[in-house]
Amino acid sequence: MEAVLTAARSWSEQDPDDETRAELDALVAAATGDPVDETAVASLRERFSGRLAFGTAGLRAELGAGPQRMNRVVVTQAAAGLARFLIDTGRDRSVVIGYDGRVNSDVFARDSAEVMRGLGLEVTLLPSALPTPVLAFAVRHLGVGAGVMVTASHNPPRDNGYKVYLGGEDDGSQIVPPVDGEIAAAIDQVAAGDLRDLVRATDYTVAGEALVRAYVDATAATVPAPRLPADAQPTVVYTAMHGVGWETARAVFAAAGFAEPVVVPEQIEPDGAFPTVSFPNPEEPGAMDLSVARGVAVGADLVIANDPDADRLALAIPDGAGSFRRLSGNEVGWLLGWRAAEAFAAGSPDTSGTLAASIVSSPALSRVAERYGLEYRDTLTGFKWVSRVPGLVFGYEEALGYLVDPTVVRDKDGISAALALLDLAVSLAADGRTIADQLDAFAAEFGAFASGQVSTRVDDLSRIGAIMAALRSSAPSSLGGLGVTGVTDYSDGVEGFPPSDILRYDLEGGARVIVRPSGTEPKVKVYIDTVAGTPAQAQALVDALAADVRPRVS
Repeated sequence: MEAVLTAARSWSEQDPDDETRAELDALVAAATGDPVDETAVASLRERFSGRLAFGTAGLRAELGAGPQRMNRVVVTQAAAGLARFLIDTGRDRSVVIGYDGRVNSDVFARDSAEVMRGLGLEVTLLPSALPTPVLAFAVRHLGVGAGVMVTASHNPPRDNGYKVYLGGEDDGSQIVPPVDGEIAAAIDQVAAGDLRDLVRATDYTVAGEALVRAYVDATAATVPAPRLPADAQPTVVYTAMHGVGWETARAVFAAAGFAEPVVVPEQIEPDGAFPTVSFPNPEEPGAMDLSVARGVAVGADLVIANDPDADRLALAIPDGAGSFRRLSGNEVGWLLGWRAAEAFAAGSPDTSGTLAASIVSSPALSRVAERYGLEYRDTLTGFKWVSRVPGLVFGYEEALGYLVDPTVVRDKDGISAALALLDLAVSLAADGRTIADQLDAFAAEFGAFASGQVSTRVDDLSRIGAIMAALRSSAPSSLGGLGVTGVTDYSDGVEGFPPSDILRYDLEGGARVIVRPSGTEPKVKVYIDTVAGTPAQAQALVDALAADVRPRVS
């Protein structure tokens, strides 16, 4: 315990944040008091049991003191490590930094700007709390070597995070191996020293509103002029879920000629406390309750939600029973993918293009690609992979992420996806049709697909490894009454994929079950996809598979 106490005291001495320094000092005092507070001892042991692992998703964790939390020490070390990586590898020594509305996002962004500038980089800080897609756009628009976004996206309220993009040959995509390991090694070298030895400088550039306007104009240009005037367009309800999406989304919708949505006033302004949602993720039960209630109250045709950093999009449509149903990420992906394929084939009949989706997303998009003579690619989960597909026309992942125009942003973008859905909804309305009608048309054209998900959240991360090991040691012969026709274990790398902790079960009738640990949360996630004669039959298969799989991953 003495080593932990020594590490905690050393950490506190270099911590520039009064709040986390006081938090740590209080834990040390309680752990060394008489009597000893065993809870404080356990907390210190956990916080100093290692460091937050920097990976392809950067950093993401709960706010607090110590190397296993998100705080100013960890972020400053990460910023200095990234800067040294850029310098040591001979990359462009310029970076743009953005931040959202979470607690301390602005502080972490300024710390990063000062440290990177102190190390000699050309640094541009975005002018205010803005969506992640604006930062991703800025990496390419400014032609910089790297981008940093301070955000925890749709994580719980007390979390924050740090995402890294690269310019140059990476073209504004998020980092992938082995770069993540190289940056992590540089961060470790910084962490071995004292934070107070780092030189800081404040003569970095703060971007003007012209940069934000450039994103707005480029995004608005991804759709044609609406086929209906504003007063004849479908009624739309929008929620920012206490995030930073609204002002930018509002500007994009207006620039493209669409009517301003009805907002959810309780959730429209950025608020890092997230007072109306316990988990600000549109996929979570209850997260869209306020927006649905607003939709019912105003008789809306659509309810759309951005997550707190606006890189994801959720859509709900009237259910015919006086309320709304949220479409799955796959359903939205099918609709946007069909729209993109049709437009690309019409506009570029002699040009090859590719549709792409993460491996855990529905196989329905491959049917669309086949129908329009396009290539199709599965990728590993995460837009760091989807965005890198050559010749990409459209890409998505079932976790509400959509890339509708790779020439603007090489990442998922909940604002451009919302605009694409508005364009689709207005075009359908001009023909007397709805999004629900388009889903029926998709089933008739490409097959009745359905998808579902089972998740098991764990308190002990070792449980994840145990669950995956148990599945590998005893492969089922059937699931949900369907025979298993093939099992693919990606742990050794298959089909061009690098080694990954993924199990795939192919089943009779074209159904599929994929199991993997979450990349950002302490969960084991199961993805279920089916296809049948009707949507109801496909959903019944999903339900049967979910009932069988759930106890196997509990």
